[in-house]
Amino acid sequence: MELINPNFLATHCKRRNFLLGAGLITGLVVASQWHPVMAQTRFSGYPFSLGVASGDPLPDSVVLWTRLAPDPVNGGGMSRVNVPVQWQIARDENMTQVVQKGTVLATPELAHSVHVDVRGLEPDRWYWYQFKVGNEVSPKGRTRTAAAPHSSIQKFNFAFASCQDWQNGFYTAYKHMAEEDLDLVVHLGDYIYEYGPRSGAPRQHIGPEILTLSDYRNRYALYRTDVNLQAAHANFPWTFTWDDHEVDNNYANFIPEDNQSRQAFERRRANAYQAYYEHMPLRLSSLPKQSSMLLYRRLTFGDLAEFNVLDTRQYRTDQPCNDGLKPRCDAALDSKATMTGARQENWLLRGLDQSKARWNVIAQQTMLGQFDFDARPGVELFNIDQWDGYVAARNRLLKFLEQRKPSNPVVITGDIHSSWVHDLKTDFSNPLSLTVGTEFVGTSITSDFPTSFIAPVQNALRDNPHTKFFDAAYRGYVRCQLTRELWQTDYRVVSSILEENASVSTLASFVVENGQPGAKTA
Repeated sequence: MELINPNFLATHCKRRNFLLGAGLITGLVVASQWHPVMAQTRFSGYPFSLGVASGDPLPDSVVLWTRLAPDPVNGGGMSRVNVPVQWQIARDENMTQVVQKGTVLATPELAHSVHVDVRGLEPDRWYWYQFKVGNEVSPKGRTRTAAAPHSSIQKFNFAFASCQDWQNGFYTAYKHMAEEDLDLVVHLGDYIYEYGPRSGAPRQHIGPEILTLSDYRNRYALYRTDVNLQAAHANFPWTFTWDDHEVDNNYANFIPEDNQSRQAFERRRANAYQAYYEHMPLRLSSLPKQSSMLLYRRLTFGDLAEFNVLDTRQYRTDQPCNDGLKPRCDAALDSKATMTGARQENWLLRGLDQSKARWNVIAQQTMLGQFDFDARPGVELFNIDQWDGYVAARNRLLKFLEQRKPSNPVVITGDIHSSWVHDLKTDFSNPLSLTVGTEFVGTSITSDFPTSFIAPVQNALRDNPHTKFFDAAYRGYVRCQLTRELWQTDYRVVSSILEENASVSTLASFVVENGQPGAKTA
């Protein structure tokens, strides 16, 4: 399969052979009586500067995304008018076998982003898509629908990634990810960072810490200008969840990191959620309602894999013990403390209980497995922002896995900017307790792990025997190859985030055998 060349995305791709769609307006259309439809479409720059993307594949549907932004980091550069955008989707890369086409309005209310939920597609096959506005044509994207429900598929390949601080380095990992053979990419959060500029960084944020809607829009636009990120988006469908930096570091529900008032933080969260929706290929069901947004959802790929995509920021209770890295206080054991909220927790358990998939994936943000960072006898040190600060909620999940035994539960995790593998135990303090699942924690695309913590973690590994692997030296992504009898995880790392042509290699590989929870070295 020929992949889309990342260099192609850096050009303006002004092809004139786009087949015009005269169909009805489809996809997301926001009624706006105040903005006239632009009759003569002219732009100050290339309107598809942020590329194209697709997401959340279903057996008969996928969401296609783009945003018109001729001046991307200065508000987008669009007039406050509605703009008709034509789209088409085809069975072939040359776009000669068009299966659907239509027109959607890009509106100023959503920063001239468009989300086309294309229905009536064939399951388990590749498609190519493209947009056109005026005489300007977008890059082509490639996407894939999910296998039909309960159909038997023999393999499924995906990658997951997280934590891509623009200022910390280059997205060389995405350049290599775009060249992989994947059916899906899962992003586990920290797609942007909210901080202001950092002196001496290889790349700079524009403007101070972001607060307003225009701030968040400009920050997403900055990240989306990266050609390697655009290439990975254009080559595969993605699914997403957020963590904290899409709003504010370590926020919990309506509790900010800083001393903002509840009212001020609600406004900030509403701004952040809207900008997130505007820049991701999400369905209309995720359109924010002020400062709330439905993001947890489920994707199924035949009878082989089912993904439960969680949101562990919007509904969680405040971090106990005043947050941070410290011994657990009583509040960390509180049965009312929650990462997900009761409704999402019930949704997750019910879905796992009813699943017919061979592999049941829980895609979420912070480390689920317990880890005591202090190796000294009789002393404990836990990261309270992780599930170690929500022990009762974690115990409910692990107890459920023990009692109801959903097939092959595997947790994939981001957040901590380092690579880990955990056996999930019913009692982490007892190495002989039952292993009920496996957790793979991926390193970051660019974000740093503090070097001062590496040696303490390595020293503590012997006191955390359920932790099978740890590395914090390398950045990259995780590739997972699933068959009916084996799950293989490859930790793919780049030689440097400071070199745009850095090489990629496999740091370590692990397997999980069907019916045998826990990871083994491949």
